[in-house]
Amino acid sequence: MPIDPAKAVAAEPRSAEISWDHKDVQLYHLGLGAGTPATDPDELRYTLESRLHVLPSFATVAGAGMGVVGGLSAPGIDIDLAAVLHGGQSVTLHRPVPTGGRAVSTSRVAAVYDKGKAAVLVLRTEAADDEGPLWTSDAQIFVRGEGGWGGDRGPSERLPVPEREPDAVAERPIREEQALLYRLSGDWNPLHADPEFAKLAGFDRPILHGLCSYGMTLKAVVDTLLDGDVTRVRAYRTRFAGVVFPGETLRVRMWAGEGTVQVTVTAVERDDAPVLADTVVEHS
Repeated sequence: MPIDPAKAVAAEPRSAEISWDHKDVQLYHLGLGAGTPATDPDELRYTLESRLHVLPSFATVAGAGMGVVGGLSAPGIDIDLAAVLHGGQSVTLHRPVPTGGRAVSTSRVAAVYDKGKAAVLVLRTEAADDEGPLWTSDAQIFVRGEGGWGGDRGPSERLPVPEREPDAVAERPIREEQALLYRLSGDWNPLHADPEFAKLAGFDRPILHGLCSYGMTLKAVVDTLLDGDVTRVRAYRTRFAGVVFPGETLRVRMWAGEGTVQVTVTAVERDDAPVLADTVVEHS
């Protein structure tokens, strides 16, 4: 089997020094669709270096780190990228992400789960600088055709949608070229750019990065319910429930709770087809 769960989990963590500056942050924000309208003071916090703050989901691309594609080269893992989908993502913030800095990023395969017809890899990355921990992120990677060895199935709980109208709804259009811009932040999987590769993976055309819709959703929550204050975000997790294509529109439904915002995201043009589910933003 191309995945050796014991070898992958037992492998030594890999550490590397990463760095980023305001240009990386600005590029990331632009890849999420920030900057419309370009002169809006609220949008300038994402695009103008003199006013810049950092959306916490930037942690998933900072310094390009281990990344989703990089994590698939870990010991014990030898798989076809065409069989790979991003199944879920979580980020825990230990303190606000600075607009520029250097850190040590330590990555490892934290778990390998057997879902029968697929395997799920949990790729964990922890970043720390001279002042201490910055963030911890987990990427859940769904690998079709690699399950069935009788291993632990892992967690599978689902978060029920509240039985009331959402407290806020935001719609966010995805530009036709957005995946091409977002991939410049470090996820070079050709699934998001090459039509022929997308067809090999079973799609009519390239799909948007799951982490792009992830970042777009967090921005919508921060801008709509958290007074535009990125430093209030403590943690953010989601399950990728379906794909979305450039040119479509995300509908972000938000339910406010005590220190949390629960979210669902759907694709408007496909009769609200699910995109993100089991999604929670924890905040102060």
